[in-house]
Amino acid sequence: MALKTKDVESDFKQSNELNFIGSGTYVEGSIEAKGSLRIDGRVKGAVRAADTLTIGAKGEVSGEVHARMAVVGGKVEGDIRVEEKLVLEANSVLVGNLKAKKLVIDDGAVFQGKSDMGASKSMKSTPAPMPFQRAGDNADDQESAEKK
Repeated sequence: MALKTKDVESDFKQSNELNFIGSGTYVEGSIEAKGSLRIDGRVKGAVRAADTLTIGAKGEVSGEVHARMAVVGGKVEGDIRVEEKLVLEANSVLVGNLKAKKLVIDDGAVFQGKSDMGASKSMKSTPAPMPFQRAGDNADDQESAEKK
């Protein structure tokens, strides 16, 4: 079921459509949505949304997930790749790796896997950390302590 909020062109670029997979619905196979997609049922297979993907509290996805933005309230077993922001809500479960520019994990969410937020690019330009030194410690104090 799709609700159109504005007329859209026929190409696969982002649109304003909102698509639903309702509770009690089971889908096996790949799903691609031009706009946003909300899943309250179960999906086994790859899911791709050009805009926002929302997985409701009772929604389940078993397979790879790709979206511009995603909000997970249910369960995902598989890797998630999000271009912008991923939100794992309080009762959500993610078993798989994730890649996102921004990540929000609410208290109570379960995440088992690896996360990649593009840190390797920014770490190249980040200066090396300073060695840990306790307050009041300095090189002169250490030298005098070693002489004693």
